[in-house]
Amino acid sequence: MKILILGGTVFLGTHLVEAALARGHEVTIFNRGRHNPDRHTEVEKLRGDRSRDLEALRGRRWDALVDTCGYVPGVVRKSAELLADAVEHYTFISSCSVYESFALAGTDESAPVGTITPEQADEAEKIDTGERATALTYGEMYGALKAECERAAEEAMPGRVLNVRAGLIVGSHDYSDRFTYWVHRVAQGGEVLSPGRPRRRVRVIDARDLAEWVIRMAETRQAGTYNATGAEDGLTMGRLLEECRTVSGSDATFIWASEEFLLDHKVRPWGEMPLWIPEDYNGIFLVNNDKAIASGLTFRPLSDTIKDTLTWAATRPSAIEWRAGLKPERERELLNSLLHDVEA
Repeated sequence: MKILILGGTVFLGTHLVEAALARGHEVTIFNRGRHNPDRHTEVEKLRGDRSRDLEALRGRRWDALVDTCGYVPGVVRKSAELLADAVEHYTFISSCSVYESFALAGTDESAPVGTITPEQADEAEKIDTGERATALTYGEMYGALKAECERAAEEAMPGRVLNVRAGLIVGSHDYSDRFTYWVHRVAQGGEVLSPGRPRRRVRVIDARDLAEWVIRMAETRQAGTYNATGAEDGLTMGRLLEECRTVSGSDATFIWASEEFLLDHKVRPWGEMPLWIPEDYNGIFLVNNDKAIASGLTFRPLSDTIKDTLTWAATRPSAIEWRAGLKPERERELLNSLLHDVEA
């Protein structure tokens, strides 16, 4: 099978390429060439900015397309319309963030999704093209924009689109550091400031598991919308950190800070303290995964994911600027404050 991947050199895209090649497919990637341009020497590389220049894609044909980097509806629509007669099947990597509310556990694919106004859509187009935008940012509109991208793809290729609403994707090559931070930090040992309740539910999906499933779904031209959020194994934040300690063999001690303490000390959820958001929003970790599991999505042991992430993290420069997680001095300050409050 000939597969076109929009993106293909950053995180999930890398794993998609590897999964496709492992299953004997011929792969072409299309991107701007700004990230890891020397990666994947065995695939065809086409260059272009999908928001401005799609010429490299004209006059070509592929059996399947996987879109890893669509964020703006207008941009997704352009590429989907251009390729509607050039590919048989379109996989759009979306997000569980599309849902309007996570007030209830078990949100499934039928739940309402977020919406944006035409004015907000125009604002998003400005951000994408580098023009000055004043009202909103990608972060504020991310979920609703992804929902609109799903619609744009489906309108261009009705009945041929697989929308994958992914949860928290983790593993090697994840430069967001939301999961990598914990693997690395626990391996360092010592007192580790840990967020909220140890029994608070979390869920992650290894990029390799997601990539392999996406390629299998494309092979059989499966369409529709699927949540893909991680194993239904009751994973908690406490167990995740304990597994990190076991895999790394560290002497880490977990010092648990309540939600109230974290909010009072203005700790930024998700950013400074990855995998933690206030309890009212924790339903994002409880999205229903049954449909994808029934279609063949499987999960490797969490220990394998931690080991792979730890090995990859060790290859990064020691002076790297982490994109998520507490800086050591900030963690120490919070630990001192927390332990002082306990003693008082």
